[in-house]
Amino acid sequence: MNGPAAPGLADELEALLRRLRLPHIRAAAPEVIATARAQRWEPAEVLKALFAAEVAGRERSALATRRAAAAFPTGKTFDAWDQDRSSIPAPTTSALRTLEWVARAENLVVCGPAGTGKTFLLEALGQTAVEAGMKVAWFTLESLGMLVRRHRGDDTVTKAIARILRARIVMIDDIGLLPVGPDAAEGLYRLVDAAYERTSVAVSSNLHPSAFDELMPKTLATATVDRLLHHAHVCATTGDSVRLSEALSGHGVIPLHPAPSGGTTTSPPGGRHGR
Repeated sequence: MNGPAAPGLADELEALLRRLRLPHIRAAAPEVIATARAQRWEPAEVLKALFAAEVAGRERSALATRRAAAAFPTGKTFDAWDQDRSSIPAPTTSALRTLEWVARAENLVVCGPAGTGKTFLLEALGQTAVEAGMKVAWFTLESLGMLVRRHRGDDTVTKAIARILRARIVMIDDIGLLPVGPDAAEGLYRLVDAAYERTSVAVSSNLHPSAFDELMPKTLATATVDRLLHHAHVCATTGDSVRLSEALSGHGVIPLHPAPSGGTTTSPPGGRHGR
């Protein structure tokens, strides 16, 4: 609002709001009270405005907490999604965005060549879930392997997996990109097994799950894939790498401009076209 700042709260009222842990009411109250006086609000309108501010503030804080806990790699959302450049059909993307599959504890497998939007899709779906009030956990196979090693010494791997499964969706990115060590293979099996028919698991991979026995022992791969695919939506991406095509066309960076001193710099043929 423009104009003079609203007067602060009385010390006694400020102290009461602190004791009741109502920080958003405390922040909004001076302006709400000033507006209520100027516009002659009914007492019920004042209460409604104050509690609405508290609810909105708590929802913002909870969203920020869920987003930070998910530890997404880049922060990409569907706001930047270009359906025309995706090989996944639009109806499939739209159906996945409803998150109905999460409510049914179904899984998602996105597989295909590097640079075809697998990680982008997983992260955008994760962001959608976080915004819908769901807790999401994000891993790579390497980080999953590190977790197993960290908890193996005191025999708390099972407890660590159980804590992960407090999330509504567990996302595991880039399976098959790097060699899979024994700890990572064990972690993937333990997680998929514990989540089976209870929690949604979403993975991206350069390989179809049927080829996971190229990455990990056949017996472990068979048991993992059996549980992963039983209630799963499989989306195969195709085409060339979007990142590579942008780099070759000069759309991967912001064009350079002449230096202020009068020197010149080279520029790619086009501007940034972010994904």
